Amino acid sequence: MSARPRVVFAGTPDFAVASLRACVDAAVDVVAVYTQPDRPAGRGRKLSPSPVKRAALDAGLSVEQPESFRPVQVRRRLADLAPDLVVVVAYGLILSRSVLAIPRLGCWNVHASLLPRWRGAAPIQRAILAGDAETGVDLMQMEAGLDTGPVLLERRTPIRSDETGGSLHDRLAALGAALLAEALDRVIKGTLPEPKEQAGSGIAYAHKLDKSEAILDWREPAVALERKVRAFNPWPVAETVLGGERLRVWSAIALGGRPALPGTVIAVSPAGIDVACGEGQLRITAIQRDGGKRMSVSDWLNARPGLVDTLPGSAT
Repeated sequence: MSARPRVVFAGTPDFAVASLRACVDAAVDVVAVYTQPDRPAGRGRKLSPSPVKRAALDAGLSVEQPESFRPVQVRRRLADLAPDLVVVVAYGLILSRSVLAIPRLGCWNVHASLLPRWRGAAPIQRAILAGDAETGVDLMQMEAGLDTGPVLLERRTPIRSDETGGSLHDRLAALGAALLAEALDRVIKGTLPEPKEQAGSGIAYAHKLDKSEAILDWREPAVALERKVRAFNPWPVAETVLGGERLRVWSAIALGGRPALPGTVIAVSPAGIDVACGEGQLRITAIQRDGGKRMSVSDWLNARPGLVDTLPGSAT
């Protein structure tokens, strides 16, 4: 292309920041950044800008924050920017066909899964919960359906046995930014990636996470509960009750062991608290008390002398 491509970036959370920076570093003109309106946050519930807004302002970019694209003036504003391409990364607003048709090259989406597996809002955590051995990022040409568009580029990565939602989030954010940088370079050189239709089988939906899912059900197998602890770290964080106290469970290890009534505390030691599950046992190794900080089980026990004698019994 003779002129620098005009790019509009649309994203909101931390995951999208690395991709925004990839656009800024590329030989394109980022003519505007779209992100969700400031939302109340923190104890004071003060309006807080999104991570993408903060990064955009730091880079000296123009920021747009519409509540939706339904108003005609919002769509007209986007059209007036005359974008060649719109890059969407975890934006959080639905783009209608009329919006998708505005940029000359359409809209690209950086998605944190290997489509068609894990279409939807929470692909990172759902992959861990399901015990997937592999995941990755796809660069998708957007269409009206939910993550149904053809894939332009893809990068794969294994899911480690100790992977958490947080660690996989960070790795995929970086991988997605690198993938986007490669694709933008192809645009500049006039060698666009060839779109490939998604497979018609193996489709799974990554529904939005809910805090109610974080409560550990000891009737489930230990391996499933360990995945839940890892997937929900750092949000919403797994929960249980031990010694009459509600605790957030930050890390745990699935063990074997003889069958026992699910929820029974089998052993307590500085190494952790072993709880019987539907299959096997779960060793809780790091927790957080209400209003407290994350700590090892050893530190928690040291802070409550005599608790060891009260724990054998049951967890809920």
